[in-house]
Amino acid sequence: MSSMTTSANGPRLQMRSIIQRIATGPELSKDISLEEARAGMRAILDNEIDPVQSGIFLIALRMKRETDDELKGILDAVREATGQVVAEVEDVVDIADPYDGYNRCLPASPFLMPVLAEYGLPAVSHGAHAVGPKYGVTHRHVFEAAGVPVDLSPVEAADRLVDPALGWSYVDQRSFCAPLHNLVGLRSAVVKRQAVTTVEVMAKPIQGRRHTHLVTGYVHKPYPRIYALLARHAGFDSALLVRGVEGGVIPSLRQKGTCFNYQHHSEEQSFEIDPTLLGIEQSVRAVPLPDDLPQISRPDDEIAIAVDVPATAEATAQAGMAALNGVRGPTYDSLVFSGALILWHLGREPSLKVAADRIREVLDSGKAARRVC
Repeated sequence: MSSMTTSANGPRLQMRSIIQRIATGPELSKDISLEEARAGMRAILDNEIDPVQSGIFLIALRMKRETDDELKGILDAVREATGQVVAEVEDVVDIADPYDGYNRCLPASPFLMPVLAEYGLPAVSHGAHAVGPKYGVTHRHVFEAAGVPVDLSPVEAADRLVDPALGWSYVDQRSFCAPLHNLVGLRSAVVKRQAVTTVEVMAKPIQGRRHTHLVTGYVHKPYPRIYALLARHAGFDSALLVRGVEGGVIPSLRQKGTCFNYQHHSEEQSFEIDPTLLGIEQSVRAVPLPDDLPQISRPDDEIAIAVDVPATAEATAQAGMAALNGVRGPTYDSLVFSGALILWHLGREPSLKVAADRIREVLDSGKAARRVC
């Protein structure tokens, strides 16, 4: 057997061995090592594995429940395939919202970056155009509607963080990790959430010279521990994990909640938040969808909630720009709440209340709106 044939068959034989162990039913399936998970995922990203076996690998891990080491290995493979850039700034705030977007509300989070930049914190978000299972409105959709460039290279995106007139950026998964983006079709065919959905927000495409801080959201209670574990594994200096609406970084505007954070790679700690203590009094959990949005149907999917993505993205962009110009309402309060959490978490302000006041000052000045370009 030639060396070329041996090289080609190596990943396939290893994947066969992995599947034989992880896809043996609820009682007999076995865990694999971190290195095996890394090698299996890397072979998938390198297009060395049959798509059927790639799908079995992802869903079998999900059905038996991924171990910490398996998740770490998959994350390692994704980060190895990611084009990573160090921006010429000391600190970067990495806003990692769900890649599958929003379909129950207008997301305010895309406008956090210009607010943080105006305060003096370089910030970046990353995402994709359309990812299952929700196929909702993503940061990319909103930025396109707002006239922000969404197809920058990681180097170009990092350069925007240095620009004093900008200070923030968006970088798309297609640009910083094309092999992972190429799996969108496979992930759709698998239907159910996979480990890729958990780890892709940890790709860390743009880093600061000294520190990089993760801000991401969760819904289900097991995930704060997992996200904190993976964030430390990826090397994030700190992490803020928000129990947010639709799994994003904006907490509910009308009820108390629980967040987690860690500093300097330490163990995560939980803390309670209450919007009323920050002067936020809202009757809605999040920015509601406008009543006049076009109605669409998705006959191919009986589970996902269908929204008209372009129309919803346009409505989101309008609401976001209004908030950046000081117009009060749910979007404004969403930015105040999440922005205050970030400033307090990073130790930039002594309390959440003071931090909320600083964010209001930024919004009321209208200066953050000038950074949206």
